[in-house]
Amino acid sequence: MTSAEVDAYLAELDEPKRVTLEVLRRSIRAVVPDAEEGISYGVPAFRVDGKVVAGFAAFKNHLAYLPHSGSVLTGLADRLSGYERTKGSLHFRVDVPLPDDLVRSLVEAKLALLD
Repeated sequence: MTSAEVDAYLAELDEPKRVTLEVLRRSIRAVVPDAEEGISYGVPAFRVDGKVVAGFAAFKNHLAYLPHSGSVLTGLADRLSGYERTKGSLHFRVDVPLPDDLVRSLVEAKLALLD
């Protein structure tokens, strides 16, 4: 896994998707600055001690934050009422990044599951 893989993934995206996901990438890095970046299951992912703790993806009409856990989004349901989601992905607009404090909560919730 290398950050160059994530760079290449982002380079393939049109605006505003690219910029929005670059903001998300920086938000994740602020929480886990030593995480290893790369591609996992075809999308950017961040690993801590070999475990994926966060990821993201671009789709035709939305972007997605991927916690790589079925319980993270359920545990933060009260903070996610304005977003569409599935059990394993949080969907957000292509032109509006997720707030930094929400990203921090999402990543920290996943990290807590690793302890």
